[in-house]
Amino acid sequence: MRLLGITIPEEKRLEIGLTTLYGVGRSRARKVLDEAKVPYATKGKETTVEQENKIRAIIESLQLEGDLKREVAANVKRLKDIKAYRGVRHQRNLPTKGQRTKSNSRTTRPYRGRKTMGTGRKIAEKK
Repeated sequence: MRLLGITIPEEKRLEIGLTTLYGVGRSRARKVLDEAKVPYATKGKETTVEQENKIRAIIESLQLEGDLKREVAANVKRLKDIKAYRGVRHQRNLPTKGQRTKSNSRTTRPYRGRKTMGTGRKIAEKK
């Protein structure tokens, strides 16, 4: 089954398979399946054409994939343009939601200092 140009895995349950779409998590996938009256445990290959069309109609009415990515990027750009605190944190590649940076946030902040424990260590000279 293909939705919005993305192939939904055939072997996975639809509840999980729909999460391959950007903007669809577990809760939204369940809402879509409830609205389409399709059981969560149904696998992609087991869906009927009628079920597939219902799911497709519901998914296409939501804002997902490219449109959602553009909207998120525009929101971040707006924060950067008005020099909001969150925008500055985005520019500097730091956590934006109040997390501490002294001991954590290894992935978001530009890491300064040693990359690993062995880096930069002086080898003791033998006498």
